[in-house]
Amino acid sequence: MIRYNPKIDEGLTQSQIDYRIRNGQVNYNTNIKTKSISEIIVFNIFTLFNILNFCLGLLVFWVGSYKNLLFLGVVLCNTFISIIQEIRAKITVDKLSIVSSLTATVIRDSKNKVINVDDVVLDDIIVYKRGNQIVADSKILEGTIEVNESLLSGEGDSITKTVGDYLYSGSFIEGGKCIAKVEKVGENNYASKITKEAKYIKKINSLIMDTLKKIIKILSIIIIPIGLILFLKEYNLAHNLSDSIINTVAAIIGMIPEGLVLLTSTVLAVSVVKLSKEKVLVSNLYCIETLARVDTVCLDKTGTLTEGIMEVEKVIELNDKYDYKKILSSMANELQDDTETIRAIGRKFNKKTNYECLSKEFFSSDKKFSSVTFKDGKYILGAPELLDKTIDIQNLIEKYSDYRQVLLRKDNDNIALILLKDKIRYKAIDTLDYLKHEGVDIKIISGDNEKIINNIAKRIGLKKIKSIDMSVNKTNKYKQIVENYNIFARVSPEQKKLLVKALKDNGHTVAMTGDGVNDVLALKESDCAIAMASGSDAARNVSEIVLLNSDFKAIPKIIEEGRRTINNIERSASLFLTKTTYATLLAIIFLFIPMNYPFEPIHLSLISSITIGIPAFVLALEPNKERVKDNFFKNILKKSLPGGITIVINVLSVLIVSKLFNLTSDEISTMSVILVASTGFILLYKICYKFNLLRSVLYLFLLGLFLCLIIQLRNILELVILDFTHIIYILIMFILDIVIFNFLSYFFDKKLFNS
Repeated sequence: MIRYNPKIDEGLTQSQIDYRIRNGQVNYNTNIKTKSISEIIVFNIFTLFNILNFCLGLLVFWVGSYKNLLFLGVVLCNTFISIIQEIRAKITVDKLSIVSSLTATVIRDSKNKVINVDDVVLDDIIVYKRGNQIVADSKILEGTIEVNESLLSGEGDSITKTVGDYLYSGSFIEGGKCIAKVEKVGENNYASKITKEAKYIKKINSLIMDTLKKIIKILSIIIIPIGLILFLKEYNLAHNLSDSIINTVAAIIGMIPEGLVLLTSTVLAVSVVKLSKEKVLVSNLYCIETLARVDTVCLDKTGTLTEGIMEVEKVIELNDKYDYKKILSSMANELQDDTETIRAIGRKFNKKTNYECLSKEFFSSDKKFSSVTFKDGKYILGAPELLDKTIDIQNLIEKYSDYRQVLLRKDNDNIALILLKDKIRYKAIDTLDYLKHEGVDIKIISGDNEKIINNIAKRIGLKKIKSIDMSVNKTNKYKQIVENYNIFARVSPEQKKLLVKALKDNGHTVAMTGDGVNDVLALKESDCAIAMASGSDAARNVSEIVLLNSDFKAIPKIIEEGRRTINNIERSASLFLTKTTYATLLAIIFLFIPMNYPFEPIHLSLISSITIGIPAFVLALEPNKERVKDNFFKNILKKSLPGGITIVINVLSVLIVSKLFNLTSDEISTMSVILVASTGFILLYKICYKFNLLRSVLYLFLLGLFLCLIIQLRNILELVILDFTHIIYILIMFILDIVIFNFLSYFFDKKLFNS
């Protein structure tokens, strides 16, 4: 392999870059964030329930009952809609990912160029500074930096690296600046040799996903054996292969909640697209749900509550034997863009000086100072309360507590106190008011000193301020600390992580917002990580949500979208689970009674489409800002069980009546279909209550559609005209259904689940 050794200030030439590209020596992304279109299609077609439905369809086709293949039309529509919505969400995320994707600064043809990380080639000369993530394994040619390799090793301590040391992709820079040469690209990178999960493991905290998995697991275990036993029983009873297959297929497809998974993925995909219009990048569908359940938000101050753009407001000269302006200018020139504080000093004091630098230390979140050693000594810029604990300095800190303060110090001499100020983010106060109104607890976690953060907290309207300086905290009782305080000052990156972990251990669902490298460990630990697009590469890389406008006001919209998603899925899921409940119970019951299953697949397709499928999808897309309550699985159970049990009682009552009045099988089926549908409309009425225009139109349309279909298509549906006695019985049962349904609803809601 040909290797190049370009000069630091020149980099590769265009011909050398072209050669690398032709030979595939490019740092292509080995971590694909979204599934490919072909993967989406395969994933949605070859599901357990789709395969089962297809096999059932083949059996129905084999016996020649073509009208009963209607259920496959519903399955095909569900699959098609799911594929389209997921592809649409993928395209949206991919487009937005370009906006927030990692970039790298390289030197090529003697010019600095900002390129996408996927365009970095072997032997590129690359420039790294604080906040950057290492995009390819590299070797330092010039400069000294502090590197955090926590995404690779899990260790939070920073490591000082200098000329000749290796930098590994996936780690990020906490301090300093360097120029490095790319040694490996693509799959040869160290980070690519370990799995994505090994670099960054975070369990998806989703009650919806866990519930769906639980339901599918239970059904997967019972559906096949029940189907086989029921078929043998039906065949033994009627000795008719065709009828036995049709009845068994009807029972099994009733047990399959085929639209439930589709409903969930569709609603979440729609949410991703809607949030994209608000300039919010969602990298994980289920994090929308997580944020809606959040009861505690941890906020970094700089760059999150404030804009992160510091300005030097004032300088308090403490020792007139030093020319602080020249010293600050020289330090800013040497430290360059190390931190926003250095940038602010550089903007204020930008004179050229002839100070000769002997060595320098860049700022890191752990030590909280930077320094430059000139010929006449070492000058330090850092937190005044850490550099000097005398009463005089403490009095100055107290006097200028409205400002962010940096002390310039040499040896035992204090030279100057630099006062800086940061602006509160636009709409930050409104956002925090919204969170407080919604019962979300707010914790401010920052590396700044206690008084500055308290002042910021007052400016944003935070009440009952209880703060703690974590730099002097000697206890490890984080579970107590997080409950007793709402402001945490002088927090190290490792402490931020421990505070978030303690909140989770205490049973809270925690969101963490941040934009800097010092926030990465806490972002990674949180249930839902939210990063600003204007922040560091590392912060964006570990976050599920990226605010592309770096606008904090998007948080309420994300929470409201999450609430709409959860509440509507919960409501619609109860419709699907009602069908699964009664179909499963009836299938088990009919294993033991000497009568044929009263339904054909076409009957359940009709009932499911009108009382479940159509209303579930319409209602799932409605606005809904109600707070998320209780347990998702428990909520859908207590809503679906009353309807499911009521339907079982209906069908059993028809079977009893059929023995008393010698009803034909067609009359049994007709009465069962009408009673099942009527109970479905009772449940739908309760779900639609309180009625608005959409719900009223939907309800009346579906009721009218059902009546028209059972009358106009009764021959195809194999339904018969009932006599007066049958109709009276149906009306009596309908009234009893209302009583039974309401009693069961009260029992499950108030007694069994005790909500």
